[in-house]
Amino acid sequence: MSVTELFPLIKLPAAWPVPVVATIAMVCLAALDLLGALFAKEWADNGSLRALVLGAATFLLLFWVYASSLRYAELALVTMGWVVLLQVGLLMIDRWFYGVELPTGKWVAVAVVLVAQGYLVLAPSAEQAIGA
Repeated sequence: MSVTELFPLIKLPAAWPVPVVATIAMVCLAALDLLGALFAKEWADNGSLRALVLGAATFLLLFWVYASSLRYAELALVTMGWVVLLQVGLLMIDRWFYGVELPTGKWVAVAVVLVAQGYLVLAPSAEQAIGA
């Protein structure tokens, strides 16, 4: 039995538009990466075997979701969105749980990056723009 038979890639309805699939993939990847990072921090701080096992499982799940998402959306698009959302999530956790304060200019930069990411997801691709 092969690995792809044990862990088939996630299948989504063909009718779902690429921006919807890409956005769902980005959010899932960022959430899994953030959760895995929190498990890694817990393991590093306390040596918790439970955190190590859960973190490893989380990152295996992340890899499976990432591979599945690449059937529907472009590699660069999914990866960029995942990283942007992860960074925003980490900024929020630092602010809410660790009391890190960022100046207004840095929050403006975060907003600009999010708007740019929205453009990357929602703007037509080169093939679509030429055909229009």
